Amino acid sequence: MNATLEFMAVLGASTMFAAAAIAQSARDVRGPSPLVAIENEAPARLIVDPPLAEQLAKGLVFIQYTTENLRVVPVFGKGALDVSPRIGHLHITVDDAPWHFVDASGETVIVVGLPAGPHKVLFELADPTHHVIDSKTISFEIPVTSPTPPRK
Repeated sequence: MNATLEFMAVLGASTMFAAAAIAQSARDVRGPSPLVAIENEAPARLIVDPPLAEQLAKGLVFIQYTTENLRVVPVFGKGALDVSPRIGHLHITVDDAPWHFVDASGETVIVVGLPAGPHKVLFELADPTHHVIDSKTISFEIPVTSPTPPRK
């Protein structure tokens, strides 16, 4: 019985020490509080991944993105330029279309209905007045898929 208790004590203590060694604070994970202004903010940056391969194989385009030093939120207008930490949104253009759509969700961008073949999506990180801060273009190819045979 004593050996079991000693083992449990050692296991518990080592777990606590290991957890403390790798513990992160909320600030480490989420960044600075959006409630406190940041002096001398670093430039905003856009990071865009290629489409998720599993979805692309099905003809669906799921593109994940994130930003550094800018929060993506649905707030627009000149007054929002003075907000700190900095805020903005994305302009997204598919295949050089003469129009774009705006994303202010910060979530994965999904594009469906594109034909098989090469495509590109332009992501533009914009401030609340739609001035572009950073941009990235993602090129990809939607594969030709075999038609699904009818069910019997």
